[in-house]
Order: sequence, then C-alpha cells, then structure tokens
Amino acid sequence: MTTHADPLIVTVAPNGAYKQAADHPALPLTPEALGHEAWRCRDAGAAMLHLHIRDAEGRHSLDVEGYREALRCVRAAVGDTMVLQVTSEAAGRYRAHEQIALVRELRPEAVSVGLREIDQPEIGEGGLADFFADLSRHGVMTQVILYDAADLRRWQALRAAGTVPDAPWFLLFVLGRYSRTQTSSPRDLLPFLKDHHGTEPWAMCAFGAAEHACAAAAAAFGGHVRVGFENNLLLKDGTQAPGNAALVAQAAELARCLGRPLATADDVRQRFAKR
Repeated sequence: MTTHADPLIVTVAPNGAYKQAADHPALPLTPEALGHEAWRCRDAGAAMLHLHIRDAEGRHSLDVEGYREALRCVRAAVGDTMVLQVTSEAAGRYRAHEQIALVRELRPEAVSVGLREIDQPEIGEGGLADFFADLSRHGVMTQVILYDAADLRRWQALRAAGTVPDAPWFLLFVLGRYSRTQTSSPRDLLPFLKDHHGTEPWAMCAFGAAEHACAAAAAAFGGHVRVGFENNLLLKDGTQAPGNAALVAQAAELARCLGRPLATADDVRQRFAKR
C-alpha cells in the first residue's frame, strides 16, 4: 500500500500520436528534438519519458529501427537518468499482432500496452498469456493502459485467471477518454479507485486544461502522474505551456506540497525490477 511519502513518479508524454507542429511550435517530433526535450523534462522532475515516434510523413509509427534511433538520441541526451518507455499504441494504424511484434523485437526497457488494443479475438487468452509471460520473463517494465473501470475489471479477471502472471505491473488510468468532449475531470478518477482492489501501483493521465487538477487528485490518493503535450498544452492557469518541462514542473510542485519526494529513474527501476 502506498503512502503520501511514497516517491511520486512523474512521467512526461511530450508528443503523442496525433499532434503536429501546428498545434505547438515546441512539440518534439524528431529524435533530436526528443532528446533535447527529455533533458529539459528530466531537470524539471520527470523520471520517465513516454515515447512516440513519427514516420517521414509525420504519422505515428511503430517502426523498430525508428524507435532504436530515437532511443539512441534520447540516451545520448540523458544517459540513464530517465526510464525510456516506448508506446505500442495502435492509433488506428496497427493491429494487435503488429503491436506485440514490435515489443518482442525491440525489447525496450519499458513499454506501455493498451489492454483493450491487444485483448482481441485474433490474439485470444492464450496469446495474451504468452505475451505477458514474455514481458515478465525479459524484465520489460510494463505499464498497462486502462481507459475505464471496465478495462480495470477485465485486467483483474485476467490476473485472477492466471492469464497474466504475477509481476511488477504498473497501471495507467486514463481519465475522460470517452467523455463527450474528451476533457477530463478529477471526478473521472473515482470509478477507478472504487474498483482498484489490488496492490498494483497506478498512475493517471488526463486530457485538457484540468490535467493538473487530475494530477493533484491522483497524487493525493497515492497514485502517480503522467503529464505532457500528448494530452494537454495548457498550464493550470489556462495559458499555453511554453514546453513540456513547464507541465512537469507543476507536477513536481504537487509532490512538494504533499510531502512526497520525487522518484528518480533508479527508484522506478528498483520498484519495477523483475522479482
């Protein structure tokens, strides 16, 4: 069970799958830009980078070599002082077997996996069991993305059935993904908290101007936070953030207000090391 003294893991999601330079001039879209942004966000308090890459046309990509180049550039900028989490998000371009194939070939330090994206008939529970066992066996730090309380209950059922083995999984509660305006509210956290009966650590991400308020609620309830331009471009006062580091700095201030130290990359690695 976590307490308010539990180090707060701040993850930054600096670009996402959809936004373009027209959305914000500081949106990092190239490997080199991601490296520079990682450095700034690390200094602002982020321990983990949630990494998306783009193809030559600027579209979301799951290209293995593209990921390797981006990871090389970011590592050159920050060394081991950030955990680098790649996304396996479909973003309307990829099917479950392609997402799984990416993770198996890349073998990243950390990955995020949308449960409902890979929990598909063509994969089946046998395929899910093989995939999660593979992640555990290779010590890939895995964050499981859950879009609503039904996703959480499905995850719990897979765990109870033994389809997903015991391992240090990390959950991500996505707030407001299916609201009418796709704008989040701290109230969106309540169904997750009601149904989260396990001991698995969790974080939240949120859409729009209430991202910071949602982060405050999550941190107060012992969770962790993911912020960044992927889902939100605004500071807590409603003005446009100059860069991702400003959103990270707001989250870091939350930790200080709550008496929670900021987690370092090494803290994260130790917590989610294969046991």
